[in-house]
Parts: sequence; structure tokens; C-alpha cells
Amino acid sequence: MENSAQRRINLIHRHFHTPPSQFINTLNLAQTNGGNQLQTGVAQPVIVGGMVLDIHAIPSISAVPRSTTPGKINYILGGVARNVAECMSKLGANPFLISVVGHDMAGNLLFENWRLAGLSTQGIRKHKDIGTAVVCAVVDFHGELAAAVASVEAIEKFLTPEWIEQFKCNIRDAPVLMVDANLNALALEVSCQMAAEYNTPVWFEPVSVAKSRRIASVVKYISFTSPNEDELIAMANALSGQDLFSPIKQDNSITIESFFEELKSAVWVLLEKGIKVVVLTVGSRGVFVCSKGQPSFTKISSEEELNKYKSSSQLFRTLATSCPPNMFPVSPVTEKSSVLFAIHFPALPASVVRLTGCGDCLVGGMLTSICAGLNIYQSTAIGIATAKATVETEHNVPHEFHAAKIADDARLVYTAGRLVFHGPMP
Repeated sequence: MENSAQRRINLIHRHFHTPPSQFINTLNLAQTNGGNQLQTGVAQPVIVGGMVLDIHAIPSISAVPRSTTPGKINYILGGVARNVAECMSKLGANPFLISVVGHDMAGNLLFENWRLAGLSTQGIRKHKDIGTAVVCAVVDFHGELAAAVASVEAIEKFLTPEWIEQFKCNIRDAPVLMVDANLNALALEVSCQMAAEYNTPVWFEPVSVAKSRRIASVVKYISFTSPNEDELIAMANALSGQDLFSPIKQDNSITIESFFEELKSAVWVLLEKGIKVVVLTVGSRGVFVCSKGQPSFTKISSEEELNKYKSSSQLFRTLATSCPPNMFPVSPVTEKSSVLFAIHFPALPASVVRLTGCGDCLVGGMLTSICAGLNIYQSTAIGIATAKATVETEHNVPHEFHAAKIADDARLVYTAGRLVFHGPMP
């Protein structure tokens, strides 16, 4: 048990600073079926949160207030946790999803799709008293969410601590646990406590501005979180116990450095509370990866463990050679320092069809990469490439990911990453 736990800790902690030259040796992604799918062979990450049926209303003309507008209606399988887990499965991971659905039309659709995909349904609670979570959204011409009504009470009511505790062994053996903020406070706390008992790192996905504040009760357990700028402000205010921060005004004319300057104090609140990495998503501006100092690097503890992550794929060998070992040349400092370290990775140009699901697939791509052995920066590049593939489809998660395209896009993102802040905080 101790050796297994130590290997898991090493696997997760070394993601911070694995030299890019080890990219291919730590990512077990192999091309199959003509390069259209990605496969890995790592332990089951555990994803806890919502399965939701998304009903998308897409007007074909400008919507007319207080009147019917012609368009089309799509039924899309959704839910933050479900989207993340599906994305991971299509990237080759084998996630274990813990969620709830009912014996209604929406629940049957979600459950059967999961089963037919060959994924474990053991963690999905299905009960006649549960009304499956449904979100009805109106999407505008740009693919952005214009308005939505969410009926997701079932997740809070029926995804109980007692149900989650049945899968304690899964959490014990997982390389990482992701919880989405749809969980009620007690379910969040129990999930995180079980992870802490077995040194399983926790990724907190904020879901929304309102629900992101739920981090306050579990922040001491969180290793990773992935807010957008509005969720970041809400989380920082919740953690500081007062409204110190206000939403920032969007101004695309300012530099990335100036933009981060407006956000860094809020980021620092999260890091000071013990979160190891803040993955701050800022839409078309890309992603900031923020940590307290430049995190330390721990190698895999055995040759046997290393062999699990080797790949014969020429794709990733080629990608590895384009990732210079000293990408971010700064002096190493400890995680206990008062130094904020922030790397910016740009978003990629995309032919946007729909933005819903984009953030979930970024997280799914990152989690899959971390579990396969990449460091946080390489994982971010994969996540952004995965997100780009998502916005170019009408689905929350694409039917498939193309290995060659993901690799090419990830290489572009990784090589465009740059240090935007490295300095002491008060």
C-alpha cells in the first residue's frame, strides 16, 4: 500500500517540471485506427459530479423578445463531470465516474450512452425517485451561451456522501480525483477527505460563479483548480471572507502582462490557501498556469513505473524534439516561497461552432495528460488543443480526437508559452 501510494504521489508531483525532452517517455499516447484515437494505460482517475441532459436552442435569426423564434433544438449529453470523463475516455484514459441519474427519459439516455461506450456504470446511481438533471440553454450566433435554465437539484440531493463512500477504494487507487462544484457541501467534504486520507490529489472544477464559492470549505484539500476570471474573483472573495475583488473589465487592447496584473492578487489568495496550481482560463486570451514559486520536480521512482508511460508513437517523439528543455529559464524556488510564478499559453485560432463543453474538454485533456505523466505545462498545451477540437463541433465532446491534429496544435501552444510574471507577492 505504501509503495503504491508513493508512486502515485510521485506521478502527480512530477507533472510540475518534467523536462520537455521527456515528453514522449512520460506520455503513453499511441496512435490507433489510422491516427484517429489516443490510448493510454494508466490507473483509473475518479471523476465525481453531474450527468446532465443539455437542451440547446439555436435561433436561425436574431431572437425576438417575448416571441417564438425559428431555429433548431439539439439534445446533447452533458454535465461537467460527465463531459470531463467522456473527453478523458476518448483520449485513451479509463475514468471512473460517480454520478446520479433517474429512471426518466433523460436518465435512460445518459446511462445507456455511458454503458454502450464501454465505460463503467458502477458509480452511477440510478433511482426512480431521481429527476435527472436537465439544462435548457439558448445559444447565440457566436456559439456563446445567451441564457439558460438549470434543473440540477438531483445532483445535490442524491449524490450523497453515503453513495460516494462506497467507492473509497477507487479514490484510494486513483492518480487524481476531480470533483465538480455541483456537489453539496457535505459530499464535497467527504470526497476530499477520502482523497486526503490516501494522498490522492484533488482537482476542483468551479462550474459557475455561484457554485465556485463552495471551495471555501474544502480548499485545504485542493491541489488544482480551473476557474475563469469571474469564478476566480468569486473564489478569492469567498476564501478571504470579504469582497476584496471586483470583476475586471474586458479590454482586448491591453497586453497579456497587464491583464494578468489585474488578476494576480486574486490568484495569490488561492495559492496562499494551499492550492498548488491555479489554471486560469481567460477565453480567447488563453490560459495562465499559476503556482507559488516554480514547483519542485520529483522523478518516477522506478524503471518499472517509467516503462508504463513509454510510447512508440512517432507523433510524440517529433513533438518532444520541438519542446526545449529550458523553456522557462528561471531560478528554481520552493513551493513555500512568496514568489508567484505564472506562465501564459495562448488560445489557438478556431472555426468556432459552439463554445459549450470547451472548458470541460480543456480539463479532460489536462487530467488525461497528467495521469499519463506529462508536467503541468505540457498538459496545458494538450488541454488547449483538445479544447480547440471541441469548439469546432456541435457537441460538448467531439465524437473522436485526431492524434496528429492534437499533437500539432499542442506543439504550437507549448512553444508559444511564456513567462508573464515571476516575482514576490506581499
